[in-house]
Amino acid sequence: MPTSPPSSALRRPARWLPVVAACAVAAGLLQSTYNVLANDYRLGVALSLVLAVAQTVPLPLAPRRPLPAWAIVFAADLVGGFVLLSVDGVEGRAWPWTPPAMIGYLLVTAAVGLRENRRRLLVVGAATGATAVLPAVFPTRQENATQLLLFLLTGAVLLLTGAVRERGEARRALAAQREVSEAERARRTVLEERARIAREMHDVVAHHMSVITVQADSAPYRLGGVPPETGEEFAAIAATARESLTEMRRLLGALRGTDGTGAGGGELAPQPGLAELDRLAEATVRAGVPVELSVAPGPVPVPGAVDLSAYRVVQEALANVVRHAPGAATRVSVASDRTGVSVLIVNAPAPAPGTPLESGGTGHGLVGMRERVRLLGGELDTGPLPDGGFRVAARFPVAAVPSGPSVSSGPSETDPAEEAPAP
Repeated sequence: MPTSPPSSALRRPARWLPVVAACAVAAGLLQSTYNVLANDYRLGVALSLVLAVAQTVPLPLAPRRPLPAWAIVFAADLVGGFVLLSVDGVEGRAWPWTPPAMIGYLLVTAAVGLRENRRRLLVVGAATGATAVLPAVFPTRQENATQLLLFLLTGAVLLLTGAVRERGEARRALAAQREVSEAERARRTVLEERARIAREMHDVVAHHMSVITVQADSAPYRLGGVPPETGEEFAAIAATARESLTEMRRLLGALRGTDGTGAGGGELAPQPGLAELDRLAEATVRAGVPVELSVAPGPVPVPGAVDLSAYRVVQEALANVVRHAPGAATRVSVASDRTGVSVLIVNAPAPAPGTPLESGGTGHGLVGMRERVRLLGGELDTGPLPDGGFRVAARFPVAAVPSGPSVSSGPSETDPAEEAPAP
């Protein structure tokens, strides 16, 4: 049987708390308003009860429908002020607003300020200020200028609650924009990483496909005395390889978001692999991070795509150590068997407390690692350690990737900074 999540179950009672509080306030004001009208202003029992109900019962409506609640209370207070003109108890007392009516009016005004826009707040303030002319039109012998006091208090309440509402709206809008920006940044990072992986895999796969094409085309000439049927078979193999190479380039071009026509020579530069980890470790040591490297060769050659991706994971992990934990001792272990390649990078906490080279991060490096590993059907596990260090573990299967020698023999990009993770 489906159940609602705990968070939604907790939010349901919270939505009713303002209504419950408004009901409690209305009940208290109902009694005090009746007593003031009946005893102090010497209004009749029936009229006192009717006015008390009209001025206080709409208060529970204010948390959900503040503007209608304000209109009802405002009209009831005005009617009450005119009714009080017919009794003798108004002399020397507050008019047209009784003390309980002022309290209820300020409360419903606060609800309006927290929910409505500026234009409606101006209408409420103007309507409240218009009551200041009532004593001039209907002169009484009352002593308290409550209309001016209420106008000032209403303006202060509207300013305060309006500022609180606008601040909350601004914070919500900023949080929503931040979420959109983070989502867009993460999406752009994934696309950039996919484009980079597509370029590198293009180099790896294109190498093997080109070798197949050349061997199939040259086989009849190299071998000599090849029967016509066999020559036709070699020609078919070469044609299929060329067609596959064209389709692969078109597919990878779509993955990169380009037309697949290729770019500069940097896209065709040889890519690094696990054989280049020694140079990567040396560059990291020069950046101030001691690195212990352990590479255990496996019984079978590592496929080029896995070789490159494993190198990239190590490179990004070491770059993160340089940026966020400078000087931390780091251990890199690479082992392979007949089923896959395992990569483990573990760094200790920074040797001395201090300001890291980058105090914050967007997590794009981890996003790139995860995307790279996922595309090869592998698994990635990252997270902090109890002693304050960090761990990155990746496992690349080799069964799902065509095997073959790694084609990496040089730097990864034309930018030399890519080789060394130093900041």
